[in-house]
Amino acid sequence: MKDHTRHPSHQNIVARLKRAQGHLLGTIAMIEAERSCADIAQQLHAIEKAITNAKKALIHDHIDFCLEAQLDSDPAPAKRAIAETKLISKYL
Repeated sequence: MKDHTRHPSHQNIVARLKRAQGHLLGTIAMIEAERSCADIAQQLHAIEKAITNAKKALIHDHIDFCLEAQLDSDPAPAKRAIAETKLISKYL
């Protein structure tokens, strides 16, 4: 059985989250410096998108790494279900 803690995408996801963390700290500084609400809102939107994309990448990696790896030799129905799950996850 695979070690489910060592996913191929985790390094990339950590990098995404660290970038979001940097943007968050910058946004806090913007608020403390009394920057415009429009600038702050734009940064918050970018942070939110970065976290959402990291979450989607994690979910897709889980599907690929944990679920697809466990399929047997005739996996057609399960592969269709996995493809549908990936499609639906874009609405998370």
